[in-house]
Amino acid sequence: MGKIIQLDESLSNKIAAGEVVERPASVVKELVENAIDANSSVIEIELVEAGLGSIRIVDNGDGILADDVEAAFKRHATSKIKDENDLFRIRTLGFRGEAMPSIASVSRFEMKTSTGDGAGTRILLEGGMVRELEASSSRKGTDILVSDLFYNTPARLKYMKTIHTELGNITDVANRLALSHPDVSIRLSHNEKRILHTNGNGDVRQVLAAIYGTNIAKKMIPVHASSLDFTISGYIVMPEITRASRNYISTMINGRFIKNYALVKAILDGYHTLLPIGRFPIALLNIEMDPILVDVNVHPSKMEVRLSKEQELFSLVSETIKSEFKKLSLIPSGYAPPAPKPEQAKSEQTTLDLDHVVESGKRVLEEAKKEASLLKDTLIREKQEQKNHEDFISDFNLEPIKELIYSNEDQQRMADVYIPVLPEEESKPYYESAERYTTYTVEQEEEVEEAESASRVPPMYPIGQMHGTYIFAQNENGLYIIDQHAAQERIKYEYFKEKVGQVENELQDMLVPITLEFSTDQCIRINEYQHELEKVGVYLEEFGYNAYIVRSHPQWFPKGIEQEILEEMIEQLLSMKKVDIKKLREEAAIMMSCKASIKANRHLRNDEIQALLDELRRTTDPFTCPHGRPIIISYSIYEMEKMFKRVM
Repeated sequence: MGKIIQLDESLSNKIAAGEVVERPASVVKELVENAIDANSSVIEIELVEAGLGSIRIVDNGDGILADDVEAAFKRHATSKIKDENDLFRIRTLGFRGEAMPSIASVSRFEMKTSTGDGAGTRILLEGGMVRELEASSSRKGTDILVSDLFYNTPARLKYMKTIHTELGNITDVANRLALSHPDVSIRLSHNEKRILHTNGNGDVRQVLAAIYGTNIAKKMIPVHASSLDFTISGYIVMPEITRASRNYISTMINGRFIKNYALVKAILDGYHTLLPIGRFPIALLNIEMDPILVDVNVHPSKMEVRLSKEQELFSLVSETIKSEFKKLSLIPSGYAPPAPKPEQAKSEQTTLDLDHVVESGKRVLEEAKKEASLLKDTLIREKQEQKNHEDFISDFNLEPIKELIYSNEDQQRMADVYIPVLPEEESKPYYESAERYTTYTVEQEEEVEEAESASRVPPMYPIGQMHGTYIFAQNENGLYIIDQHAAQERIKYEYFKEKVGQVENELQDMLVPITLEFSTDQCIRINEYQHELEKVGVYLEEFGYNAYIVRSHPQWFPKGIEQEILEEMIEQLLSMKKVDIKKLREEAAIMMSCKASIKANRHLRNDEIQALLDELRRTTDPFTCPHGRPIIISYSIYEMEKMFKRVM
């Protein structure tokens, strides 16, 4: 008798559940995606004990026909695809037909569903086996209750984390689904306590406010770009706000949340040196493309995808983010508002109570009103000095503030709150987009670029130094504190980056050759890709056992760190099978700029400080050092007066 047998359906479903249903968060993801595919506009997620007790998903979608209810729990049964061609043009979130039977096989699963025409259907399954099937209420939509998850697979239950960890995973899934579908109202509660509530009006910024808070939502800037194959849209946070992990970067393709390391790297490349080492931004990026360019059928969880034309997409993402930041002044404010009371913070995180939001909005508007009033007074004084006071006064008008993070109803309730604002010509920030320049010569282009860089940072006039480390400066906008070492690092970095990039690939002989040693497996790989090193002017000679000798190097190598550059080159070769000269030259420029910059406890004369500030204003990115640390922190006049209680 043969040894090979065919597994029964129950055991097959349990095996499939190991791929699809890893934890309660997986159940929430699959069932909410099904609800979204069913054209739901409101989805309720109710959890007990982080889903280990029960998970209830209620939607107002299309529902399931009575004849299809039992079929929905058979493996690979789906309404999303009909033939092989549909696999290459998938636009729905669920299509494999594995979620429902897999979840039902490891839980007690009850579903009530109706299309709204006549009576609905109720089905109860235990361990994947149908126990009850009967008529039910006719409320349009689907109500699913999953209880006792993994009750029949105790080995898997043993590996569940704490309630807080599992709840964190579910919240993360709900947040990303809400971000990718702002037109759906997603409401998440745990043990009858509201955690997330989005209004489903299609405004992504309101979803960002619901998840991250209104203060961070205000710091998010929109991005948009398109090419022949891709359309990019979303929001990225100002570089002053960072997090300790990549988990706050959300990437979507055609409305589907995905994980793609190279895409995240493209976003980080867009920030370039604006982020400190080991810190990451908050970002939301949705990419629309022809479904034929993406393969979502790679993994049962549908989180990983394969992309066509990857390099074109990654370049578009990186360059789009870089271009957005080049339009902005990125000087962070040093003012820290008083921390909210614990009860208030808790309320802001767990509910979007309308009255609370409106009252908070009114407080924000009152503060903005006072700030605008101070700004108006300052500008009036300047105009008076120019004897144009009367003309200037007539330029002011009153317009309502329209906060993006509030709904239309909120805006209507706050419509009576006004602040004075400048007309369009006067109210433009002191940075300008390069789009206003049309045609110019090469010499003019260089002048324009320098002028644009300088316009992003206003002129600053030195007051003095503190501890020979921090420079104090002022202008009509307020007070500025500058880290002198970080400022000169940025200046030197851009200088060395340009000079190192201009050097030809000529070789420089060394008086004392460099010896490099590696393990046996590394030597095998180095020999395989040694031609990549020779392309960039690095020639390795075998020198005994598992060692190489280098007698010359490209001329652009900085003096004193030749061995470090060689080791970095070979590390790149071993990890990426190629050598990234652009990255190596940039790292060399960073090392040289750090060593050549003035250190702390170095006292400068006023003319030296002024020269440093003027040179900093002419750099391409005068806001952070090459390591991502801030160079300038500002305090506006209003913030100073608020700290000293001159305004309330």
